[in-house]
Amino acid sequence: MSITLTRAARAFLALPHTATLTTLRPDGTPHVAPVRFTFDPATGLARVTTRAAARKARNVAAGGPAARVALCQADGPRWITLEGRASVGADPVRLAEAVRRYTARYGSAPPAPPDLAVIEITIDRHLSLNV
Repeated sequence: MSITLTRAARAFLALPHTATLTTLRPDGTPHVAPVRFTFDPATGLARVTTRAAARKARNVAAGGPAARVALCQADGPRWITLEGRASVGADPVRLAEAVRRYTARYGSAPPAPPDLAVIEITIDRHLSLNV
């Protein structure tokens, strides 16, 4: 499912900012972590590279197909939150695409630990202010 964003929102999401990713621990409490991410407005897919052993990746895996997350990028009084269903995996094709997009957005490749994984978020809702 693709979401409709304004041109200003798409431009804001293309800036090389850090965001926060909120996942739910198995006990239902929120876990918030700073992340770098990419967003493809054509498909509504956001990607976060991480270690498979990282808490955020384990939270997504524990949530199964119903796992929902929120990704929030802010810059002063401007912010946008992207919400959706998430999955985590280490498929080489998906990882390569995530690394390619990350490198294009941030100007350098992401860290490459031996257990590199990608959290893919199918965005189905967004909220924003001043973008």
